[in-house]
Amino acid sequence: MTSWERFKRMYEHREADRIPIIDDPWTGTLRRWNREGMPEGMDWCDYFDVDKIGVINIDISPRMPEITLEETDRYFIRTSSWGVTMKHFKEEDSTPEFLDFTITTPEAWEQAKKQMTLEDDRIPWDMLKQNYDKWRAEGRWIRAVFWFGFDVTHSWMMGTENTLIAMMDDPDLVEDMFDTYLNRSIALFSRIWDAGYHFDEVFWYDDMGYKGTTFFSPNMYRNMLQPYHKRAVDWAHNHGIYAQLHSCGDIMTLLPDVVATGVDALNPLEVKAGMDAIKIKKEYGDKLVLRGGINAVLWNDTDAILAEINQKVPILKENGGFVFSSDHSIPNSVSLKNMKAIMDEVKRVGRY
Repeated sequence: MTSWERFKRMYEHREADRIPIIDDPWTGTLRRWNREGMPEGMDWCDYFDVDKIGVINIDISPRMPEITLEETDRYFIRTSSWGVTMKHFKEEDSTPEFLDFTITTPEAWEQAKKQMTLEDDRIPWDMLKQNYDKWRAEGRWIRAVFWFGFDVTHSWMMGTENTLIAMMDDPDLVEDMFDTYLNRSIALFSRIWDAGYHFDEVFWYDDMGYKGTTFFSPNMYRNMLQPYHKRAVDWAHNHGIYAQLHSCGDIMTLLPDVVATGVDALNPLEVKAGMDAIKIKKEYGDKLVLRGGINAVLWNDTDAILAEINQKVPILKENGGFVFSSDHSIPNSVSLKNMKAIMDEVKRVGRY
């Protein structure tokens, strides 16, 4: 079967030859695998013979100036197109430190909103011309990445504290942000679709939780964010395709409402935060495709990760509806030898 056929069957909650296998290795992980024997320049998916997807991204940012303010041997400080000042560390696979946010007032938002225009160069036309037909010929599943919601607002625009306070004190401001992001995403992806570049799912990042709990209550989700999730889902379904939500953290308390939006798939089911993939499968397995739920912390311990695979995958794959991946991404602590053992075991246990 092709990757497209496997994914399609999972979304239809039917069995395939095996479960689809995808993931996101860190850059440092790929470099480690090269040092340990994976050929330079080879796609890691080809090396391990796992599934491939095509990804279409767009730019809805206000395109604020990107300026390097300081640089040393260890880091550089740079402003982003979203008006955020970040400290980027030069160590392999480091996470940037968010230092300052520009869009923190209604006045600043109004100016940024005016700059979120819809020029044609916000769409990667050259990339699509070069890759789309190849993706289809290879049987890839194709994903359109929408960019909207709480995660975009608190991570890339206002900052977490500013956003959470605004959700209480100025909800109209935050909802206008949600609405603007989604409208821009729909406009640009409608243009892509109408040009003949069709995709198989709409996907968006919206981290709504952290360890043990959510950033806000189910009631606030229903009142402020769910209507925008529902609009994205409806747009996908009206185009005959699927909708997948990515939300890191523990969102167990939001699941009834997330399911009510009509979302077709959920990832990454972050174990260390408190997500219980087996419980979700038992309660929502007929409604949700589950992707992830395999603890990334264990991937450098062969015995532990193989035990987790054998304990979880036979349950999660029942009646289709499961895509194998880590519950976040693959860190550079995972050796090539370990990854081979993991992939071999997943293919064995994940076969129907």
